[in-house]
Amino acid sequence: MNGRSLVEETLDFAGPDRVPRDLWTLPWALGRYPQEVEAIRRRFPADLSTAPERLATPTREHGDPYARGTFTDAWGAKFVQATDGIIGEVKEPLVTDDDWEHLDRVHIPRERLSFDREAANEFCRATDTFVVSPVIARPFEQLQFIRGTENLYMDLVDIPAGLGSFISQMHSFYCELMEEWARTDVDALFFMDDWGAQNALLISPDLWRSIFKPLYRDYIEIAHRHDKRAFMHSDGHIVAIYPDLIELGLDAINSQLFCMGVDRLEQFAGSITFWGEVDRQHLLVDASPQEVEEAVEHVYRSLFRDGGCIAQCEFGAGARPQNVVAVFEGWLNARKCQ
Repeated sequence: MNGRSLVEETLDFAGPDRVPRDLWTLPWALGRYPQEVEAIRRRFPADLSTAPERLATPTREHGDPYARGTFTDAWGAKFVQATDGIIGEVKEPLVTDDDWEHLDRVHIPRERLSFDREAANEFCRATDTFVVSPVIARPFEQLQFIRGTENLYMDLVDIPAGLGSFISQMHSFYCELMEEWARTDVDALFFMDDWGAQNALLISPDLWRSIFKPLYRDYIEIAHRHDKRAFMHSDGHIVAIYPDLIELGLDAINSQLFCMGVDRLEQFAGSITFWGEVDRQHLLVDASPQEVEEAVEHVYRSLFRDGGCIAQCEFGAGARPQNVVAVFEGWLNARKCQ
């Protein structure tokens, strides 16, 4: 069974032969453990891949987002990186007061609509993996990059003139981009926003539902209308909005299971696919390989329901190569011992 079929059966809770694999490798790991990364990729081939985004019209991005120094994103937000291999922070927001009506410095990157459709389709035809689009939408995070995190939180509580209009403009652009990617041969559309702190949602669930849930509803509807799956990533403690994401029909969520507590998430098993992840805050950094395998078995027994789990692992800052190996060995052993 190829990767595409494995993922489809996992999403449908149809009893895949094994749990599909997905390794995310950050520049930090590639720079420190290039040989180990290559060995892991050979031993545990990925069942998911990302379609290429080849633009006919370049965006206004400038610099390397993972290199020490500065990086300007496609919207004009400028990041400052203090450490190689880790993305930086916006220190000088583009919108410096609460007047969202004067946005001369903000650029909506319509250049991303110039992506090469045939290159994406050719990639899909040439692989038997399950192909996910590049990141298409990240409204909450992009608003933070433009306004600054603390300022945006204040704006969301007392919405200033122009903010609602800008969110509508941003959302229209994201929907247009979603529609274009949905017309390609990718298997899933991917969007993201980091919504959680360590122990709670970053804003109140009611505020999230009033402003952002309708945006995600549209993204998921676009995917399903074109017979694509909808995949989302969100870091942090987001258990409060899990029922909402399930209600919207989200197919797979990449979230920090151990931050929220695997046992707390068991109530949602069989309703959504858990696209990883094994704890990268502590287990991948400090635990023994045996402890990592035991953690994987706990996830499997709690959340696997003839599918509904993807063995995703992020090899990022601080992670030990042997513990990344233990993640994928753990998933194989857990499935064999069913």
